[in-house]
Amino acid sequence: MDQLWWYTARAGGIVSWALLSASVLWGLALSTKVFGKRPRPNWLLDLHQWLGTLTMIFLGVHVAGLLFDTYVDFGLTDVLVPFASSWDPSAVAWGIVAFYLLLAVELTALGRRWMPKKVWRSVHYLSFPVFVLATVHGVAAGTDATTTMAVALVVVVVAMVSLLSFVRLDQAARQAKLNAEAASVAQPQAKGAARPMAMRAAAAPARTAASVAPVSAQPSTRPPAPPAPPAYRPHAGAPAPRHAAAPPPPPPPARRPAAPAPVPAATPVTAPAPVTAGRTVY
Repeated sequence: MDQLWWYTARAGGIVSWALLSASVLWGLALSTKVFGKRPRPNWLLDLHQWLGTLTMIFLGVHVAGLLFDTYVDFGLTDVLVPFASSWDPSAVAWGIVAFYLLLAVELTALGRRWMPKKVWRSVHYLSFPVFVLATVHGVAAGTDATTTMAVALVVVVVAMVSLLSFVRLDQAARQAKLNAEAASVAQPQAKGAARPMAMRAAAAPARTAASVAPVSAQPSTRPPAPPAPPAYRPHAGAPAPRHAAAPPPPPPPARRPAAPAPVPAATPVTAPAPVTAGRTVY
């Protein structure tokens, strides 16, 4: 019973490192697309996040086992402050720094939708230092690090992570080169397209001035009109020609407005003659 927490701490540390390695490998497989279109990226992303959450859970089991173990007697300060432990402080410090970096990666992964993508990506790149620090911590402080199985597992995992990291860096370099070439090709085209626009803009005032110039100043392509015949000027005593145009008729006299009709005067109304005793009085 006395060694239960010691075995718990050892098992929690080994499992948390294995889950961290699997999470990093799955993230690299997702970014490099080594599996092609199958499995789907959504499935890979969900598994990557699930492995990261399990890593934090078993890391908590590892720290709890160290706190409850009475053989080494770790305190809260020993597992949270680097170089504060009395037992191999440098080896423990690697694990403490890895714990804080992993906590930052997991918190930003949970709040990814509420932060800029650039910030999340910058913090997420800390997964590589976390893997390196956790591996160094496990090799330096782990009591099972010298076994054949542990050494073989560490070598294989480190080789796979290194290979996929190299593939990812090569893909990023090729993509950056393609982007630079596309930008260099698009820049002269943009300058060539801007030059005719500048020429058209410079010619626009000349066309505007020509459009508002007087008609006499503008060159005409029409043939000249034939000269008009000389006007007829009769001399004294000569009869008027028959084909001479008749003078225009005089304009009609202007009509005066009609006077309004007189309004008839009102006819006075006389009262009827009084009648007295059957006789009319005039």
